[in-house]
Amino acid sequence: MTLPAPDLSGSIDMSHGGGGRAMARLIRDIFLRHLANPLLDQGHDATRIDAGSGRIAVTTDAHVISPLFFPGGDIGSLAVHGTLNDLAMAGARPLALTAAFIIEEGFPLADLDRIAASMGRACREAGVPVATGDTKVVERGKGDGVFITTSGVGVVPEGVDIGPRRLRAGQAILLSGPIGDHGIAILSKRQGLEFGTEIRSDSAALHRMVADMVAAVPGIAVLRDPTRGGLSATLNELAGAAGLGMQLDERAIPVRPEVASACELLGLDPLNVANEGKLVCICEGEDAETLLAVMRAHVEGRDAARIGHVTVGPAGFVCMTTAIGGQRVVDWLSGEQLPRIC
Repeated sequence: MTLPAPDLSGSIDMSHGGGGRAMARLIRDIFLRHLANPLLDQGHDATRIDAGSGRIAVTTDAHVISPLFFPGGDIGSLAVHGTLNDLAMAGARPLALTAAFIIEEGFPLADLDRIAASMGRACREAGVPVATGDTKVVERGKGDGVFITTSGVGVVPEGVDIGPRRLRAGQAILLSGPIGDHGIAILSKRQGLEFGTEIRSDSAALHRMVADMVAAVPGIAVLRDPTRGGLSATLNELAGAAGLGMQLDERAIPVRPEVASACELLGLDPLNVANEGKLVCICEGEDAETLLAVMRAHVEGRDAARIGHVTVGPAGFVCMTTAIGGQRVVDWLSGEQLPRIC
């Protein structure tokens, strides 16, 4: 039987978080309508999942992005993609997600429905369900619309061991595509900036591409998604953890012309700008072309490039050959370039 469309003309009030009839109706009319699946339909305080064989990977992510809706996505799809990608960076096959919503009193039901619908689409496209969730309501003025915390559970196949301790001098550094799209999309929407062409977030789930990469080269050393702090933060963190250096080639790092122009206008370095659908892969040099071919076979990695290599030193430093042949240090971002980016 098809249920009638719910009335979404109102807004969230405190009764929606009180555990009574209003809360049950909210869960039924919005969350279950868009996120229903056999795991969620178990209806228990804890959902049972068949993990199969392999090691369990677990991750959690809080999402406080502003604005909630932006070119290329929204907080709902971002919450799904971000958590799936964190699992993928461990080489894990995602099994299920959890989602907890903190909603401010007065938040429009129509906007909440739009966010839940987006989460549902992202989950279906990724083939990974939301297995359980929670909803809380806070008083007007004590939140900012809606915050979402997602956790993910996955399984790491036997023989896959991805982590910074496996970094070695001489390994190749690969990047799956152009950087800076997400951060500039958020900044332009938040500040009402126009650059002649719409810049869209790169928010995307990368787990299928990663699965093919791991199948082709099980010995991948490191995978990371360069989110907050951008590529520079990711590589500096890895170099510091391993006690090694890194050498980049600026000309090899893909940046869309419109993003490069926006960064130049705003005084930003694309290396420091956040991404939500890119990954860094560090592997043995002889495996680089195989992995680039695998990435380029996926839409998320069609512009993948080899951008540098790991060096013996200087330990903890990331250096770069510039477009004009000079050398510079690629340092950590100082301060908060763009708050609430994810």
